Amino acid sequence: MNRKTLVLPAVVGLLVPVLAACGGSDDGGDAIVVGTTDQFIASKDNPAPLDPAIGYDAGIWNLLRQTVQTLTHIPRGGGEPVPEAAKSCAFTDTENESYRCTLRDGLTFADGTPVTPEDVKYSFQRVIDINYGSGPVGLLTNIDTMETKGENEIVFHLKSSDATFPYKLATPPAGIVQKDKYPAKEAREGFQIDGSGPYMMEPEVKGDKVVKVVFTKNPKYKGDLKVRNEKVEMDLFPDAKAMGKALDDKKIDMMTRTMSPEQAQEMLAEPKEGVKLTEMPGFAISYVAFNTEDPTVKDKAVRQAVAQIIDRGAVASKVYGSTAEPLYSLIPSGITNHTNSFYNKYGEPDANAAAETLDKAGISTPVKFTLHYTTDHYGPATKAEYETLAKQLNETKLFDVDVQGTPWDEFRRHQRKGDYAVYGMGWFPDFPDPDTYIAPFIDKGNFLNAPYRSAQADTLIPQSRREADRSAAAPTFEKLQNIVADDVPVLPVWQGKQYVASLDELAGVEYAVTSSADLQLWELEQSGS
Repeated sequence: MNRKTLVLPAVVGLLVPVLAACGGSDDGGDAIVVGTTDQFIASKDNPAPLDPAIGYDAGIWNLLRQTVQTLTHIPRGGGEPVPEAAKSCAFTDTENESYRCTLRDGLTFADGTPVTPEDVKYSFQRVIDINYGSGPVGLLTNIDTMETKGENEIVFHLKSSDATFPYKLATPPAGIVQKDKYPAKEAREGFQIDGSGPYMMEPEVKGDKVVKVVFTKNPKYKGDLKVRNEKVEMDLFPDAKAMGKALDDKKIDMMTRTMSPEQAQEMLAEPKEGVKLTEMPGFAISYVAFNTEDPTVKDKAVRQAVAQIIDRGAVASKVYGSTAEPLYSLIPSGITNHTNSFYNKYGEPDANAAAETLDKAGISTPVKFTLHYTTDHYGPATKAEYETLAKQLNETKLFDVDVQGTPWDEFRRHQRKGDYAVYGMGWFPDFPDPDTYIAPFIDKGNFLNAPYRSAQADTLIPQSRREADRSAAAPTFEKLQNIVADDVPVLPVWQGKQYVASLDELAGVEYAVTSSADLQLWELEQSGS
């Protein structure tokens, strides 16, 4: 029968499933097969895309989560982190500057090698030492020293208070790796991932790219997760259309990242027999970023004028339909401490106000620049999104914008180097906290490798992390959001819902993909298994 599954947020990170009646279809075989349009490519510039010290991307993290174990994890249904490889973890002081974890007894890597506190220390230190540009190292740079005690204890001494540290320990760069497989000072090249997590991983590679990944249940796994299947295959597709056809042909059991807006809307309007569509709140965002040192957009009046012109509602409705909604802050709606900072400052789209802003700053018009985007990373609607934004700007005659799409590997290389004055990207949160929507964009060593700096933000970001009660940090995050709205180093555009399509007999889908787009394959099982 037709089915739609709706997952609604009760609080940030907590998902409550509301399920309709079950349907049925043919036996899915020994392995559950999931599809994705994520692409994993090794290149001269990045020969080690799947190393936990290098990869900083939702698709890559979704591979790492299955194989590399972390000290903590976000529990099923969301909430605060709980021990995973550890049997206990806690701050040992009232200032949130010292954090102790005790490892589980008998913990081993998949090959039987014991996991020790020294392995944990080694794993963290190599991420810090490799210090990959625009990589995930920023999540660990607040670690001052690490102290191992006995056979199963490690203590992290932090440079400053950080109530979000338990969340950071649940991210893949905090994964535990083996010394003999991962070099201390350089990245592990290729596509193999090894660890002590719930699965062992085997990639199928053609040329310089992965075409399939097989995850087999790790018999030596000891942790907090319940693994509900024996094997999962991940098939990689060139686009959402090909992935959708594979689901229709029952060659895959589930479509993960990334369904197209058209596919989701079609299934919402006319449900398919034997297929269920799972809808959940999306904390992914889309944004335009500026190289604030580029002469074209160095004057913030130019960036503010862009903010005054763009019509987020039109982008969301025309390009994404019901799958997206306008976003007026880097922190999306549904996350603690969200404010509509851009709307509060600029209001509705107003070309006349933009013209006045440019005129007061002495900016000659039209301002000409290229809006860059990636053609193969965020889904098939990306091109239409940025063409729509460019059209909005050009229709005012205040701007002369062209649009250029580039494959992700090349796009990211140029973006990191600062070759683009203006570019569009998306963001999936590292963990369910407002910090992960601010620090990666404007903190030191940020994900974008952006030159923008704010002395006030440099003070406020550490201040926000002192509050164990995250809602108590609301005044600080309001100031941070207002700084972004005023300086416009980054311009939020929309936040999107997530949709996952699967065959009726596949259970656990509502838990297998979180609101942060984390893929948890261990939650999947065939109905009745």
